[in-house]
Amino acid sequence: MAHLGELSRKSSGNMLSDMILGGQDGLVNVLGVILGVAAASNDPKIVIAGGLAATFAESISMAAVALTSKMAERDHFIAELAREKREIVEMPEKEESEIRCVYKSKGFDGKILDDITNHVISNRGLWLDQMMKEELELKPVTQKEIYTSSFVVGLSALVGSFIPLTPYFFLPIKTALWPSLAISAIILFLVGVYKAKMTVGKPAKSGIQMAIIGMTAALAGYLIGKLFGGH
Repeated sequence: MAHLGELSRKSSGNMLSDMILGGQDGLVNVLGVILGVAAASNDPKIVIAGGLAATFAESISMAAVALTSKMAERDHFIAELAREKREIVEMPEKEESEIRCVYKSKGFDGKILDDITNHVISNRGLWLDQMMKEELELKPVTQKEIYTSSFVVGLSALVGSFIPLTPYFFLPIKTALWPSLAISAIILFLVGVYKAKMTVGKPAKSGIQMAIIGMTAALAGYLIGKLFGGH
């Protein structure tokens, strides 16, 4: 059984992943849209309208993607659980052999391996649990996880989207372009650094990679806007 600290770390890791997914996606996509519209038009209302439209469309879309993804993960687990239940009843020798292989791969052998195998298969619930965790490497997905993930991804996308958009509320288009780019690049760099520190990797390298990805998307949006712009 996992300790509370381990469960907390897993939960924090999942939330961090959702926050980075939503925030990065929202920031990068909206930055590209804003720069594209700004390059094609000098009208600040059009730029802000395009940015807001992209902001809310992106946030809702990301939340929906996270929701359906988690629901699919849950449904996959349920389907595999039903299959394993059926196979334990219909093909117990095969399933016992699979349990034995699982623990043999962990380094157990001889009488210890026999004892572990016999202990697991003596309890139907434990047997099923070990098949799901050890053989299939699947874990159940709760309703709370589904909705929490969707909310965190959607909210992070919303917050991330406003980062490049905010300067356009206060500054002329040409003036706002540079702080929008600079703030976005800094935030992406810091997110990359934080991600590496919380997981694995070199903070500076991770930050630079994330900033480059964002600026590349922004450049693509800007060039498309220039292509169709009249100035």
